[in-house]
Amino acid sequence: MTDPTRPIGRTRARAVETLSLDATGTRNALSAALVTELAEALTDCGKDPDVRAVVLTHTGTTFCAGADLRDPPDPDALVALLRQIVELPKPVLARVTGHVRAGGLGLLAACDIAAASTDATFAFTEVRIAVAPAVISLPVIPRADPRALARYYLTGERFGPAEAVRLGLLTATADDVDTALAPVLDGLRRSAPQALAETKRLLTTRVLETFDRDAAELTALSARLFASPQAREGMTAFLERRDAAWVV
Repeated sequence: MTDPTRPIGRTRARAVETLSLDATGTRNALSAALVTELAEALTDCGKDPDVRAVVLTHTGTTFCAGADLRDPPDPDALVALLRQIVELPKPVLARVTGHVRAGGLGLLAACDIAAASTDATFAFTEVRIAVAPAVISLPVIPRADPRALARYYLTGERFGPAEAVRLGLLTATADDVDTALAPVLDGLRRSAPQALAETKRLLTTRVLETFDRDAAELTALSARLFASPQAREGMTAFLERRDAAWVV
């Protein structure tokens, strides 16, 4: 049952647990509290034999706005959350009907299957506040087209769902996301839990190798950049809704 005082809503139907990012006041930004509660909910799903798959979705017009600049999560906690999604022995599906920014794209890339509505938008906005998409690169880089990713990492430009499909960040886009996901969920309900877990393990091997190899370095990079003077100016400018000092 959804608790309106908590940032994660939970419902279940026919062996599919739906986890909703429900902190609309911050555009579902990744706060320390949201990351903690989402991790706890995923742990419960992973242990529950009655859960066949997990759908990660949202309330409001934004799936996730990235890190909460007023209450950012510890980089290690964000790494752990992204890895938890990748390692969960149940398929995790992203259902997006709004906008996705920065760290939200890390959540999207960590999921096994992702679908978005045709009016969704996406952007790696980190460079505009003087940081880098460091930690989220752990699931993003192994799954995305490198040439296209270079453009969007370096410019912070917005792009649409068709481009997100081309990049490898989305599985599908449709006017009605639930209609698009219906046959996927039907297929998962018809699949044996053991087979789903082992097949997911096959599919995520290379992503997890990236975590093993690069997590410490990227966590240190994230911490260093967030503590820099340019990042302080970038975050202040963002919160004050003005151009940062370096904009020409």
